[in-house]
Amino acid sequence: MVTHIVLFKLSDPSAENLAATHAKLLSMQGRIAQLRHLEAGIDVIRSERSYDIALLTRFDSLTALQEYQVHPYHAGEVVPHMKSVCSSIVAVDYEH
Repeated sequence: MVTHIVLFKLSDPSAENLAATHAKLLSMQGRIAQLRHLEAGIDVIRSERSYDIALLTRFDSLTALQEYQVHPYHAGEVVPHMKSVCSSIVAVDYEH
């Protein structure tokens, strides 16, 4: 199993942008077969070191994660949206 965690800092973290971006991430559910688990959450602490939204996904293998990365919905819809609204994106991937 591979876990993929991504943190997003929005350029404009208004309530409207947070909600739209959160919804965009959740829209992957049911559209990408390789996803075994998907959750996304909006930060509630809002400290100076906080990122605005977290994405946690799980895959059966590194191959499945790589397939997700190039999946037409992820690569063509979600990634462009995230790049257009974020000032910073960081990720970590680990096997377990």
